[in-house]
Amino acid sequence: MDLEHLQPGLKGFVEIVVNEEHTAPHVGSGRVRVLATPIMINLMEAAALQAVEGLLPAGHQTVGIHLDVTHVAATPVGMCVRAHAELIRVDRRTLWFRVHAEDEKERIGEGAHERIVINLAKFDVRMQDKLKLIGRD
Repeated sequence: MDLEHLQPGLKGFVEIVVNEEHTAPHVGSGRVRVLATPIMINLMEAAALQAVEGLLPAGHQTVGIHLDVTHVAATPVGMCVRAHAELIRVDRRTLWFRVHAEDEKERIGEGAHERIVINLAKFDVRMQDKLKLIGRD
């Protein structure tokens, strides 16, 4: 597997306008009608994926394996949120990212995220084998 194109410095970003489906009550993570932490985390993961996805070998993808983030400011419905990721380290199949998110006023969260490059065919075999263990093949 050739990952030489995955070099520190690669950056990705995604953005959304916060709608009701992005709020804590809607996703079950709280009762206050602001951007839910799980949605912010999803945006950070999506930004990391966006940074490297086009450079992966055919038949490969990345999956998240670790997150360490803070969510320090609330964002109301109607405001734009942008998440950023920068690839800071590569060790074989493991990719480390620095991530942060901001709304139109301030930084709302930041942290670190790890992803691992997987072979989709091998991964699918493992998932099918796992389902067989519980009789769902």
